[in-house]
Amino acid sequence: MYDDGFLKRLEDGVRAALPLWDVSPDTELKLLTISENATFRATGTGRATDLVFRVHRPEYHTLAEIESELAWIGALRAEGVVATPEPVALRKGGLVAHIDDAGSTRHVVAFEHVTGEEPREGEDLARWFTELGAIHARLHAHSKRWKRPDGFVRKVWNHASTVGDRPLWGDWRAGLGLTPDGRAVLERTVGVLGDRLSVLGDGPESFGLVHADLRLANLLVDGDRLTLIDFDDCGFSWYLYDFAAAVSFLEHEPYIPALQDAWVEGYRTVAPLSAAEAGLLPSLVMLRRILLTAWVASHAETPTALSMGTAYTDGTVALAEAYLSAQA
Repeated sequence: MYDDGFLKRLEDGVRAALPLWDVSPDTELKLLTISENATFRATGTGRATDLVFRVHRPEYHTLAEIESELAWIGALRAEGVVATPEPVALRKGGLVAHIDDAGSTRHVVAFEHVTGEEPREGEDLARWFTELGAIHARLHAHSKRWKRPDGFVRKVWNHASTVGDRPLWGDWRAGLGLTPDGRAVLERTVGVLGDRLSVLGDGPESFGLVHADLRLANLLVDGDRLTLIDFDDCGFSWYLYDFAAAVSFLEHEPYIPALQDAWVEGYRTVAPLSAAEAGLLPSLVMLRRILLTAWVASHAETPTALSMGTAYTDGTVALAEAYLSAQA
């Protein structure tokens, strides 16, 4: 799927749509990332900033879900809650365009380009996780008070939709290279997670609209500024799930406890967070790790999944064994 021909087809589709934003089809386009979606940067647009175009993969988010994401971004920007790129309207109004991709309709959204680089892995991340904790707390406070517009709809990230019987990202049992012994370990872990996380419930004080994917790849550092990008997976989940998402693909690193402490410290500068709630963060990290193991398997053709391979599944089993020992 992700061969040169496919990427060229996507680029041609975006290029043909550029005039919808009053941008010349001769503008330079460069592929930035491709995973769930593809993003392209357009330079020399004649605007104050470059533009980033996000091409949604088909049959994942509905148009209503995409418009709901953009509505939340608009509200966050209007109230100055967080720094995040501004969605750019089409010449005739609206924020979502549509292109044809070999007979399949793809939704396209444009954002103003923001400068910055992904934070570097390592213990120095603690500095940014203190700030990230405060940012998450502000996001959650906004989520609790914001009156969502009619027709607002986003996916729900709970036990059933992550590691349970209605998984949105595939069945973790299909994990690449997962052995029968490994499957048994993860089965026990999924059961324990269900018990542990049940105490959070789904009431408005613990469960609501969250970003759900503020991992390093979706953070931009420019000097002292931290910008959030890619609300594509925002949805309804436990507020504490945002920490688990933040350490995606880092779960095995020895500095995770330091990042957790920093995040909790930052969160508490904005909103209360009890010791009991903080004690559930490792369970949410484990849940997210199993979810990502399913994602790698169900998206095996993506560059991200190819770089992970069976080693990620093996690491998940090892983390699960350690988790079960800690819960005993």
